[in-house]
Amino acid sequence: MSASKNVSIMCFHDELCQVFNALMTALSLLRNGSRVSVFFGSRGVLAVHRGHVGHLACMPDLPDQGEAARRRMDEMDLPLVEDMLFMLHAEGASLLACPLNIPVFGMNPNDLVEGVKVADPASFYKEVVMQADVNLTF
Repeated sequence: MSASKNVSIMCFHDELCQVFNALMTALSLLRNGSRVSVFFGSRGVLAVHRGHVGHLACMPDLPDQGEAARRRMDEMDLPLVEDMLFMLHAEGASLLACPLNIPVFGMNPNDLVEGVKVADPASFYKEVVMQADVNLTF
């Protein structure tokens, strides 16, 4: 019997490939018995904005390659970011958004997709990051 791990994943981007990798990693770890928290900070808060999540760009600095990668992702029938967020929430992951970056990007907590909560800055690092066995950053 293996011990469950506490995993903290921080996503600081709204670029599709980075967000996809963070969420797919979170799902894989969660489904293999880890307790998972995903924190969206900096531009990552845009990845959990109701109006932005469905329009994440893949490699915006390389539009041709980004569009080709996005088409391949569609052809591979990979899950959408929205679906992975739903699965993570439904399967028990903690989804947290940075309270400092939400207003920086002109957002408010009502703009967050279902299941994403605003992190408590007084306890987040002490109770999530410092308690984690593994910390991953995307």
